[in-house]
Amino acid sequence: MHKTVQDIINMKKNEKKISVITSYDYTIASLCDRAGIDVLLVGDSAGMVMLGYENTVPVTMDQMCMFTESVSRARQNSLLVADLPFMSYQANIDDAIKNSGRLIKAGADAVKLEGGIPMAETISAIVDVGIPVMGHIGFQPQTTTLSQGYKVQGKTKDSALKLIDDAKELEEAGVFSIALEMVSHEVAKIISETISVPTIGIGSGVGCNGQVLVVQDLLGMYDKLKPKFVKRYMNLSEDIVKAVENYKEDIESGVFPASENWFSMDENELKKLRDEIGR
Repeated sequence: MHKTVQDIINMKKNEKKISVITSYDYTIASLCDRAGIDVLLVGDSAGMVMLGYENTVPVTMDQMCMFTESVSRARQNSLLVADLPFMSYQANIDDAIKNSGRLIKAGADAVKLEGGIPMAETISAIVDVGIPVMGHIGFQPQTTTLSQGYKVQGKTKDSALKLIDDAKELEEAGVFSIALEMVSHEVAKIISETISVPTIGIGSGVGCNGQVLVVQDLLGMYDKLKPKFVKRYMNLSEDIVKAVENYKEDIESGVFPASENWFSMDENELKKLRDEIGR
């Protein structure tokens, strides 16, 4: 039985740190699930690391459903949360509910959407139909880059107070957790101590109740962006390139395939074939 939303809420109550990792495909998701990750997040960052977009804005609902279905077939133990992509929930509440339902049908246990106080009514409506919601404040990849670029949030008193108010409003709206992205660690700690639901930090310091990283960043597979908050546990990009180079060299030299890599006919059948061809 996989983890539930209530299990994640209880982890904060029991002062247990929550591990979250993005995952977009069956193979990686099954490995992360086997490793005991608490939450698999099907992020719209898939648009960048899987599809090669410059940012998350072009990602569609159909694409998010495809990634979610793939991850849902892999997970056995983790909670599965899926991002609502840009303009799948901002226009009106009906869109937000309908598209949240699509992600749940694709295998998600909950959805995540970006935005503070302006999104509270939308979140409340989604929760009211029985779909759990993870909030997301601070740096919001879908929209913050349009006006500010990549900037740390909560570095002034006024911006900090706004983030705290956002978090309180989202808690009131019914979120089960809130992602805090690129929030100054002091403000993230204050928010984590102020609200009852778990906070999941990405570049927001150790005071959050959990942490999330993009799996390709963690494994050193995505070199286009190298955020300060990423800790690389491996450098797979170099290992993968080297392995493929070795494969290419083996083909060119005739080392691959070897006899252990191919299949053979029965000797008698081969003799019959040669006799037939000879006639």
